Amino acid sequence: MNVIRLQDAVRVHHGLRRRHARLALLAVLPLLAHCATAPRLGGIETSHALPPGTDSPLDAAAERALRVDTAARDDASAPRAPADPRGLSAVTLIESNALAYAYRASTAQQAVRSLDVQYYIWHADLTGRLLATELLRAAERGVRVRILVDDIDGRAKHDLFLVADQHPNLEVRLFNPFYSRSGILGKVTEAVLRGTRLNRRMHNKAWIADNRVAIVGGRNIGDEYFGASRHSNFADLDVLLAGPVVADVSRSFDEYWNSPNAVPVSRFEGRPPPPGALERLIADAEAWRERKAESPYVETLEEAQRQIGADVAGDASRVLAAVRLLADDPKKPDERGDGLPTSTVLRGLAPAIAAARDEILIVSPYFVPRSSGAQGLVDMVESGVRVAVLTNSLAATDVAAVHTGYARHRRDLLRGGVELYEMKQQVDGTGGHSQISVTGSSQASLHTKAMVIDRHWVYVGSMNLDPRSANINTEMGVLLESGRFAEQLRANFGRIAAPDLSYRVELEGGEGLVWYDQVDGEARRLEREPDASAGRRFTVTVLRLFPIESQL
Repeated sequence: MNVIRLQDAVRVHHGLRRRHARLALLAVLPLLAHCATAPRLGGIETSHALPPGTDSPLDAAAERALRVDTAARDDASAPRAPADPRGLSAVTLIESNALAYAYRASTAQQAVRSLDVQYYIWHADLTGRLLATELLRAAERGVRVRILVDDIDGRAKHDLFLVADQHPNLEVRLFNPFYSRSGILGKVTEAVLRGTRLNRRMHNKAWIADNRVAIVGGRNIGDEYFGASRHSNFADLDVLLAGPVVADVSRSFDEYWNSPNAVPVSRFEGRPPPPGALERLIADAEAWRERKAESPYVETLEEAQRQIGADVAGDASRVLAAVRLLADDPKKPDERGDGLPTSTVLRGLAPAIAAARDEILIVSPYFVPRSSGAQGLVDMVESGVRVAVLTNSLAATDVAAVHTGYARHRRDLLRGGVELYEMKQQVDGTGGHSQISVTGSSQASLHTKAMVIDRHWVYVGSMNLDPRSANINTEMGVLLESGRFAEQLRANFGRIAAPDLSYRVELEGGEGLVWYDQVDGEARRLEREPDASAGRRFTVTVLRLFPIESQL
């Protein structure tokens, strides 16, 4: 009897503890929720891209770029891709990091009507502040400026965006925002209450000037994307566009801008900026710009802008090609799917991939094919198509966790005949990658997202071949028909995949992975993840034990 009573007492005690814990949680949640109050969403005005004109410098540059000539026109007899049926657009590949900055700065300086910019990340570093200053200067000239930034990065710059938003010609909206605007407490609360929702981000990148010229591709706004970092920079790729496809880029921007997921920065609770804050911001930005004018990198940027000159819509390296914009629906964060049904980018690429008969070259810094994707690539090899993939090595990747999803499928891919190349972290100035950095940094990481199909179709955009791009984040890019650019990217693929810049992964003895490369002219054969620290290898080994592949 005493034992029974003791057991009852223990059960009652545990029950009271659980009840008290629940009551404590219920009592704390309202306080935490107060730190994460939803923004006011009523009465948000819609706006749309201003129509292109005829009398601005960018109008003239776009018209020059669209002139059909033998040098620019691709071979019209080549097989056609599923592309823009309304006409040809002018396309310039932007590989140089310095030129990638220069095209953005030059188009901002020459814009007279509108600047619409959409980015996943906008750092407050040298290049981020320089480009932000160009947008402020444009707004001061009377240009309408719309800035749409994903809140994964925007939250930390809320006060700065709020001040800039005070300008009558400039508006900032945040995509899928956190309700809390500062501090760790509100952020942790939202991770508990809205974690699934906040996991879905806008990964798109677009820069549109006067609805005449657009830049789409893989680069965010920040030093590592423009070769300005002294520590590590990205090898990346954008396309400069003029012609019919620019209207499509503007329509996509409008869809995101007017989406319920895009919230004006002014709609959050909090204190308004103090009087004179905007004037001080503009004055400080101009003073800061003057102070930085003598820095070596700014001198390099100015030289790149002089190189561009008046040809901000593309110089002699442009081609006239059929181009199709591929952009996910801004409602994608509200949906759940298995990839293809919700990803407009994947749906747009699928016909061109399925039609491949000769070769597919894939460049994806984060490459997580999953079992179905790996089998699809193997099936293509069995049908006679060469499939080669260039991705980051474990030593080079900036997100080691992603390597676990890739490494899990390496053996199956290699058994099936897929070629795998992993870019090294160290890239010296003699390796043909001097465009990665102009500040002396020797470290580089692959950030390019591109595909070349049958030496004729080219994809460039923001989408990695991984579950996050397919199912979770929104993405965008362009599919274009250009034998010339296909050959240019094939040559770059071969150069980067060469043994001085990348490892070639092979399967020996049925199971053993080996890496081949070359250092100082000497061939190497390695039997474990090359040049990666023991700590990084251990981290990846541990992460492979967790079911996180769907989030990579």
